[in-house]
Amino acid sequence: MIRSNESLTAEALRGKLARLWQVSAGKIVDVDRSCPPERGAPVFTVDGRYTARGWTEWTQGFVYGSALLDFDATGERALLDLGRRRTLEVMAPHLTHGGVHDHGFNNVSTYGALRRLALEGRFAPEGYELAFYELALKVSGAVQAARWTKIENAQPEPGGCAELGYVHSFNGPHSLFADTLRTLRALALSHALGHVLQGEGDQRFSLLARLVQHAETTARFTVYYGEGRDAYDVAGRVAHESLFDVVNGRYRCPSTQQGYSAFSTWTRGLAWVVLGYAELLEWIATRPEEELAPLGGKGAIEARWLRAARTTSEFHLAHVASCGVPYWDTGAPGLARLGDWGSKPADPYNEHEPVDSSAAAIAAQGLLRLSRVLAALGEHADARRYRQAGLTTLATLLEEPYLALDPRHQGLLLHAVYHRPNGWDHVPRGRKVPCGEACQWGDYHLRELALLVQREIDGRPWLTFFGPSVSGGER
Repeated sequence: MIRSNESLTAEALRGKLARLWQVSAGKIVDVDRSCPPERGAPVFTVDGRYTARGWTEWTQGFVYGSALLDFDATGERALLDLGRRRTLEVMAPHLTHGGVHDHGFNNVSTYGALRRLALEGRFAPEGYELAFYELALKVSGAVQAARWTKIENAQPEPGGCAELGYVHSFNGPHSLFADTLRTLRALALSHALGHVLQGEGDQRFSLLARLVQHAETTARFTVYYGEGRDAYDVAGRVAHESLFDVVNGRYRCPSTQQGYSAFSTWTRGLAWVVLGYAELLEWIATRPEEELAPLGGKGAIEARWLRAARTTSEFHLAHVASCGVPYWDTGAPGLARLGDWGSKPADPYNEHEPVDSSAAAIAAQGLLRLSRVLAALGEHADARRYRQAGLTTLATLLEEPYLALDPRHQGLLLHAVYHRPNGWDHVPRGRKVPCGEACQWGDYHLRELALLVQREIDGRPWLTFFGPSVSGGER
């Protein structure tokens, strides 16, 4: 269980954040030079060097999105130019990629970031450049929403959507991933820009409806609430994958691809849910009531998403080490050999189970965002508790052994795990479990978390994926 530093402030992290940005930029340039796009997107490091791992190309947007985050924090124009150029040269195939559920990762991190930076006045877009970014985001959201499975025989929650469904994972139409919740940002931006998905006979499908239905389906089937749904129904537990019968549309069972079991919690999947709902709550607060009325009403939607966010956040805080870093799965069998691991800082060099620093970075951002949501609702005690937990976790990640200060190591956030069951993560010589390596989503989300706090310290607007609204932008 986390032991939050109750006196920690954002300002107190200024020096550590400055050090992060100092080491970060060189790593971004180094990775760009050593990992040209034609070799495949870099995924994780082996002996400190980034390498590709063909499964899906879901990390490419993190590579170039990281350059844009660094520019946002430091104003270093070369990083803006790198992210801007690579987005134009490399990212187009991701816009029309109909085989993955990762549009919010790849395209919002690049086209979305460039749009936001342009609207914030951080650079002057040329000619149709802003319109180009917005067109890309419209396309991306619609293509993502086309991966749709409708649940035919699920009774909606009282006051909920009359229909349920989900953006299915790359495993197929039967598969709902917890991760996909954060990729709903693509649908959100596309809808906000006035776009729709069109099908046979010019039938129009609302991207907002599909976003809400996916989030409602995830809250209902992926998140547990301790209500006796099965023998392992612990409040806040998250199933990485939920399986449905595509013949009759009925829910079948929990599953997992990257976790230990269907009845334990893969901690990065949990982190995606914590962050995903917190961010969606920020976005939906900006939407008018009338467009949400047909979907059950804004207040009812927010209440269910808030319940999911709080329940999963509580589970996260109870199942991390005292420093805020979790081990890779709450049911990993080697945890029993670590004794009372939750009462002390995580040990990335232990001999039994790896930690996952990337899950810590993702969840910490979710905690900070949820804190802000709760503060706006007047729930100041819980808002402060989540904020201090988020800051405490960030403080941990800004220090060794997690922050990679060695310029020879291309990673930024050490001790991340990708796919433990498949054995894809590098185990250093003389070690028994993966450690000492980085991954693109870990590096990206540490930068995004750091930027969130950096902008607060600098007195700049709160960082959101949807950014400011201007005439000709969100409609």
